[in-house]
Amino acid sequence: MRVARYLTYDVMIHTGAVSLILFLVVFSGRFIKYLAEAAIGDLSPDILLPIMLYKLPAFFELILPLGFYIGLLLSFGRLYADSEMVIFRASGASQWQLLRNISIAVIVTTTVVAALSLVLGPNGAASANALLAEPRSAEGMHVLAEGRFKKQRGGDYVTYVEQIDDEGNMSTVFVAERQRSERGTTLSTTLARTGAIKIDPDTGRRYLQLSDGNRYSVSPGNAELTQARFAEYRSLIPEVEGGLRSQAQVETLPTTALIGSDNPEHTAILGWRVSLALMVPIIALFGIPLSQTDSRRGRYAKLGPALVIFVLYFVALSQARIHSESAGSVTAYVGVHLLFGLVGFGLMMAEDARRLFRGRDAPA
Repeated sequence: MRVARYLTYDVMIHTGAVSLILFLVVFSGRFIKYLAEAAIGDLSPDILLPIMLYKLPAFFELILPLGFYIGLLLSFGRLYADSEMVIFRASGASQWQLLRNISIAVIVTTTVVAALSLVLGPNGAASANALLAEPRSAEGMHVLAEGRFKKQRGGDYVTYVEQIDDEGNMSTVFVAERQRSERGTTLSTTLARTGAIKIDPDTGRRYLQLSDGNRYSVSPGNAELTQARFAEYRSLIPEVEGGLRSQAQVETLPTTALIGSDNPEHTAILGWRVSLALMVPIIALFGIPLSQTDSRRGRYAKLGPALVIFVLYFVALSQARIHSESAGSVTAYVGVHLLFGLVGFGLMMAEDARRLFRGRDAPA
């Protein structure tokens, strides 16, 4: 019992330390990227930090499996390098007994990842999208700076709005745009009495909707001027690739809404969420045998090959997700988990097999 507590504590301490470092790296990188969106006016600075907090579960659902895997390798690698594991093994502890000793750590980590991926992650993403959908936070490519001209797209898009109320409704909206194509350049000017940002409830895409205005278009070298009067005019707001608004709406759906759905995309998302939790016990089968080292080679001896296995596992699950989106079945997920589970089981059994063969070859 003391051995189990000692090993569990050591593994969890290493898991926490590694996960924290990975989180700081990922969070800082994402925060800088999203801060750039706010700097160019694609996101309101006031909502940046709350949205990042809402997205914390989505960060940790990917970080924790890797953090646990590396933590297990570092913890057991240290025990081997310091010759502590020699005492455990000399007293008859097999690899399966080591796995049983850290079973609490495996179960706790699996449960936490399952809660993050199945419940907290989707809820956080939905809350973030709801915040992004608020009119005052939708300061995207076409949202105008109140009372001043604003240039975007390298000067090809100039906007002006006289006033924006608390609900995001605009009055006296001016838009000047230069469009380049193979046929040449087209200059267009739009002047509308009112405007607003509208969110498509099905796709989550944003549109600039102008009402009661006129649109003028002309091409340099052509004396013809086109005028169009409109009661309502909508223009799609392009999203920054990889930005906060680029997340698919299906990612925000609660897990209960995905269960039993005939939509292939829903099936793929559900399989992905469950797979993140299933990764933890399976990678534990790899971590215990791959952590074996000695004081000469050091605790990091097999960290490289072990990480290669994790990357292959993750890439295989990503491909299974793509296949599930087209096939509408979780068969690919099941195949990947079975394959890596059998390989991990084989690594755990390899030591027992070597002992068996050495016993048969021993002289009578």
